Amino acid sequence: MSNPLRRWWQRRRLERAHADIDPALWPEVCAALPLLDGFDAPARRRLIDSAALFLHQKTFEAAGGAELSLRTGMELALQAALPVLELGLDWYQGWHAVIVYPDEFVPAREVVDEDGLVWVDDEPKSGEAWEQGPVILSLTDALDGRERSGYNVVIHEMAHKLDLCDGAANGHPPLHRGMDDTAWAGHMQRAYDDLCRRADAAPELSPALFMVDPYGATSPAEFFAVTSELFFELPHRLRAAYPEVYAELADFYRQDPALRLRPVSGRSA
Repeated sequence: MSNPLRRWWQRRRLERAHADIDPALWPEVCAALPLLDGFDAPARRRLIDSAALFLHQKTFEAAGGAELSLRTGMELALQAALPVLELGLDWYQGWHAVIVYPDEFVPAREVVDEDGLVWVDDEPKSGEAWEQGPVILSLTDALDGRERSGYNVVIHEMAHKLDLCDGAANGHPPLHRGMDDTAWAGHMQRAYDDLCRRADAAPELSPALFMVDPYGATSPAEFFAVTSELFFELPHRLRAAYPEVYAELADFYRQDPALRLRPVSGRSA
């Protein structure tokens, strides 16, 4: 039986989170995000509550001249809340800020690689997730979440945050009781190796011609993030390409988006 004091505290937190937002805005913002289609009323309510709490708990900071409205923050929060809808916002503990640039940004920061070499990362990025640090987003890229294209920088960076929950960005987040670490590692590795082979065999092909974005071949961590994007945006495509990966992600996220989303027109999408 749940603790009455805990239930009271949860209600108070929700009341505070919703206090400054017109409740009529939530259905409008949800309707602008087709990856949220198919939820029944209770699940949609839980998602909205989770997004409201995310907005309340995290600091949203506009940088580089970005214009960040309440409505845009709500869109970002809904997408951020989606991966942890069945897990809980506690999975996002330990960090507090979402920094939003108007477009791609250049971190220009020193990086120490696994061999101990120090170099300056000055490659333009659409998103970053720092261990025990902020999530950084390009607003232009984040607003692509208004289309189910398979590309979602918000979910991508949140997947990195989940991966980092055990302190390592390795494509193997902490699994739930009952999940098999060995099975996860084997299924992910085989699919990752397959994507690497495909990307190496046809480096000139546009990413749009791959079932899974070849950026996922960069590392196991990026493979987990890229397949998480596809899982929530184009689940039927991921299930067709790598059914074992889809099943592992369904167990991890405790969701099955292919059941609630219709396939979009196109190749196994």
